[in-house]
Amino acid sequence: MRVIIGSDHGGYRLKEEIKQWLQEKGIAFEDVGCDCPDSVDYPDYAQPVAERVAKKEFDRGILVCGTGIGMSIAANKVKGVRCAVVSDTFSARMSREHNDANVLAIGERVVGPGLAREIVEVFLETEFAGGRHQRRVEKIGALEE
Repeated sequence: MRVIIGSDHGGYRLKEEIKQWLQEKGIAFEDVGCDCPDSVDYPDYAQPVAERVAKKEFDRGILVCGTGIGMSIAANKVKGVRCAVVSDTFSARMSREHNDANVLAIGERVVGPGLAREIVEVFLETEFAGGRHQRRVEKIGALEE
């Protein structure tokens, strides 16, 4: 499993917590920034994460901002990306099982560090269920054409 992670200033601290957890678990990752809590523009960090997941350079992406919403909107503009804003473990599981989400967006102002670690763990460990869900994911892909 290879993960790419990015944040804006509103998600910087939580991103650092998630990176620590990834290191503890021995999960390979690349951080594309931002590198401090100074104000930046979230699309500048959502784009490289989304593009590199879409190119299959990474298995999954993680984006963190204040709410997760801006990051997810930006990431979902990239063809082949299915980014889900998640604030609980059930939604993390369903985003993978039913929607084959390949990018996770979390809000630092919404989710605390402990829950964020649980969400990331579920998101990374859950496999896509396929079956009837495959047809639906293909229809989502068709919307990009």
